[in-house]
Amino acid sequence: MSSRRRAKRDLRPALVFLNGDLLAVPIPLEREEVILGRSLEADVRVNDTKVSRQHAKITTTLDPETGIAEYKLTDLSSSNGVLLNGELTKEDTLQHGDKLTIGKHILRFELLDEIDRAYQHQIWRLLAHDDLTGLLSSRSFFSELRRESARALQTASSFCVLMMDIDHFKAVNDTYGHLTGSKTIEEIGLCITKNLRTGDAASRFGGEEFAAFLLDAELPQALIAAERIRKAIQKQPFSVIKQGRPSGIHHVTMSVGISSFPHDSTDPIELVEMADSALYRAKRSGRNRTCAYRDLTEEELNAPLPSRHR
Repeated sequence: MSSRRRAKRDLRPALVFLNGDLLAVPIPLEREEVILGRSLEADVRVNDTKVSRQHAKITTTLDPETGIAEYKLTDLSSSNGVLLNGELTKEDTLQHGDKLTIGKHILRFELLDEIDRAYQHQIWRLLAHDDLTGLLSSRSFFSELRRESARALQTASSFCVLMMDIDHFKAVNDTYGHLTGSKTIEEIGLCITKNLRTGDAASRFGGEEFAAFLLDAELPQALIAAERIRKAIQKQPFSVIKQGRPSGIHHVTMSVGISSFPHDSTDPIELVEMADSALYRAKRSGRNRTCAYRDLTEEELNAPLPSRHR
């Protein structure tokens, strides 16, 4: 009977969300002390009104003799407490597979090797991203937008939301077929990504509609960015697919609507609705154009634009 020598596994601690906006997201616990809570300063931020600003912490200690790590969960005098495997706890040692409940969120404590980490990350990518374009799904976009709204409120910063829609997309499918339509959406996703800056987020919102938010952007900057995207799409040749292979090119245009935080609203849902309203005004005005939810003020027209770093 043969025996196999098992290599020592590099197990690292992580928390995996089992519900909520961050479903399946693996959060590595890389520091000796990790704070879970609602505040922006928390290491693991849980956007939930039932979660205290600093709700709980996980502390890692190494046994000096064995080198074995111990992971201790401590309730930081939270308002609604911490459940460990369904039982209230003030302090306890975590084991692989334990489930923590804070507020409405359930997280599983796991010890992951390299293969586990790669697998978990892939699961998260599949859930959080559109499989055709690689952009965020609409669900993930709203999750990121809510986090950005909270950050911007706390830091008194601004950002803008773009809603974008391909003009006459039905005609693309009717003329060239659905394979060409799908390829066009994929290529538009790449074009949008290329024309955004580091930190900005883009999403395939559904069908032929896309969304993005631009970090630290005032409305004049967002208008410039939106026009950059719109013009890039207008100029780009898109692939026509026949019998599974590229066979010629075609062109499309895009209409864009913009809303701005905090001037239009501080509510992320309202910002999307306002940008969507501006988008449909662009459609009604002839398509292939950018419209903002509101007109620029005299101050915005005359103010110098700060640079947005890539």
